Amino acid sequence: MPTVNVHEAKTQLSRLLVQVEAGEEVVIARRGEPVARLVRCKAKGKRRFGAMKGQIFVDDSILDPLPEDELVLWEGGA
Repeated sequence: MPTVNVHEAKTQLSRLLVQVEAGEEVVIARRGEPVARLVRCKAKGKRRFGAMKGQIFVDDSILDPLPEDELVLWEGGA
């Protein structure tokens, strides 16, 4: 795991990113003291519409009016 100083990291960022993309970790140090570590991000999976279909159920009562005591709380009452 190579260590570079802040100045080198700023001037050689593109080269460092190529190293990180290849799986290498790079440590950035200030005055010889490690401060940060560059590591490759994990790719997020592609979102798929309807992936939770059949796993979430909403009761029809969701459309019923709120009871008076809850309505008062929603309107900022105490």
